[in-house]
Amino acid sequence: MVTANDLATVPAEIWGGSVEAWDGSVEAANDEAFRRLNDADPWVVDVRPAREVLPGYRDNLVLTSGAPMPWEAYVGGQREALIGGALFEGLAADRDEAIARFADGSIEIGACHDYNAVGSLAGIYTASMPVFVVENRTHGNVGFCNFYEGKEPRRLNYGCYDEGVHERLEHVNTVLAPVVGEAIRRRGGIALKPMIARALRMGDEVHSRNAAASILFNREILPSVLDMIEDSVPGVRETMLHLAENDYFFLRLSMAAAKASADAMVVPGSTLVSAMAFSCRGFAIKLAGLGNTWFEGPPPIHQGKLFAGHSEDEITWMGGESPITETVGLGGFAQACALSLQDYQGGSPEVMIERNREMYEITHGENSSYRIPLFGFRGTPTGVDARKVLDTAVLPVMDVGLAGRDGGQIGAGVIRAPRECFAAALDEHAKRYGQS
Repeated sequence: MVTANDLATVPAEIWGGSVEAWDGSVEAANDEAFRRLNDADPWVVDVRPAREVLPGYRDNLVLTSGAPMPWEAYVGGQREALIGGALFEGLAADRDEAIARFADGSIEIGACHDYNAVGSLAGIYTASMPVFVVENRTHGNVGFCNFYEGKEPRRLNYGCYDEGVHERLEHVNTVLAPVVGEAIRRRGGIALKPMIARALRMGDEVHSRNAAASILFNREILPSVLDMIEDSVPGVRETMLHLAENDYFFLRLSMAAAKASADAMVVPGSTLVSAMAFSCRGFAIKLAGLGNTWFEGPPPIHQGKLFAGHSEDEITWMGGESPITETVGLGGFAQACALSLQDYQGGSPEVMIERNREMYEITHGENSSYRIPLFGFRGTPTGVDARKVLDTAVLPVMDVGLAGRDGGQIGAGVIRAPRECFAAALDEHAKRYGQS
């Protein structure tokens, strides 16, 4: 018979959730899931078009954030982003044709997580878009994330598609990604965990603040860049200038690292959360002990700070999978590392510190690599336990950008996951395992 330890080595996408492989102890299962998460060793090893590296990718496929939904369920900015992705990839000649082809299924929609990937906001992937390839060298699985489009508020992942968005996406495809990919390959891959750990000590939480991590990454690829200049590789200067002025560049690397880390958590019987994401419809989570099943709830609870000229009634939900960072003990779970975020997303240092401390009440352990200087280098709270969320009524907190109903980013803030998805997950856990 397959044992719990044997099954724990199987990637989430092929695990069936067999009850027979469980030894009956939720605590032992959670210990193992936490150990696997804590021991993860993510390395970025390459940059390739999605069609070349995402498992089962097809040229007529557009990926988006959140639990899978039919085309008709997508509304607002997430729907607009899907249409924009189809137009960018040349899957339709115009908006009306794209809508018709989504409706008849000739353009397919997929969920990023089903392809070992994560997407920021609407999370759009098309076949030609370059992705970071991140290997978890401890457990052998791979995670992916696409590229940051740049600091212009109107971006495809924020539900916008126009000539400027198209040009920036083409620039990523033809200039930025080839140079960054070549630099990574020349380095033989780059370890991301120590870089993230150092960035936390320098004022990042690697979700809403990535300034230090982006600088550290630029420094890491500098030897390759200098060699590439000598070899007359095209686009190097342009790429490095882009990286130098975009503090959010590293977010996509932290997301891919978190995805590769969290996917290794699969352990029968565990009540630890292995993914958190949302769509235009609502928020959803996965449990490490329940395989690929999503458990949905209403949209998240939010509070934040809006850019000048915008109001609360403009805020809309169009997806987001960057909370994979909080899933592994970063982002809102390391908020006390990044007190300067108060200027960006509101709040106060006191509130941020208390909010971060609160997360220890709902997590299984403390990360041995990611540490918070303000707390005496205590490890970040890591491994959200769905049972503790319900027992304490403390909801996981996440740092996010806020999207507007007309597209684009209009602010930033914090969200909390809704209670309902944790309750639904534990109900299913009780049915499958007989306890929770």
